[in-house]
This record gives sequence, C-alpha cells and structure tokens, in this order.
Amino acid sequence: MKHDQWLFEQLQDAEFAAQYLNAAGEDDDPRTYLTALRKVVEARGGMATVAQRAALSRETLYRTLSTRGNPTIKTLSAVLKATGLKFSVTAH
Repeated sequence: MKHDQWLFEQLQDAEFAAQYLNAAGEDDDPRTYLTALRKVVEARGGMATVAQRAALSRETLYRTLSTRGNPTIKTLSAVLKATGLKFSVTAH
C-alpha cells in the first residue's frame, strides 16, 4: 500500500488526525502545519465538503491551506471544527 493511501486512511481517525496536526505544529515553519491540515481536510470530508461546513468558499479553503496561506485563527478554527477537531493548548 502506498504511503499516501495509508496516511489518508489513518487521518480518518480523529485521534490520529489530532496527533498528526500536533506533530506538524512542532515544526517552526507554518507551511508544515498548513500542508498537514490540508491532508486532514482531504481525508476527513474533502475540500468541497469541509469548505461548506466551515462556511467558506472552496477557493478560499484552497488558498488558506496553500503553502502561501496566512489564515486567521477564526478560519483555522472553522476548518478544524468542520473536520471534527478543535484547537487545544498544552504546556511543554
């Protein structure tokens, strides 16, 4: 099985998706997180469905999750909620 297919299947599990995003958030480059979130979106409903749930246009969602995206907290929160996830903060 290809790695991409394996990852796609694993990201359908909310707990795995949360851990995946938390790991991506450890990287100093915010593009890493946006790329990871895009994969989560694709696995947990797809761009069109998640955009609709987040009350965004599909084009806005694509732009938001691009490597040049600079989303607001409000947009990120809406996208996460639309995938069944939410922000959380932990001490390190």
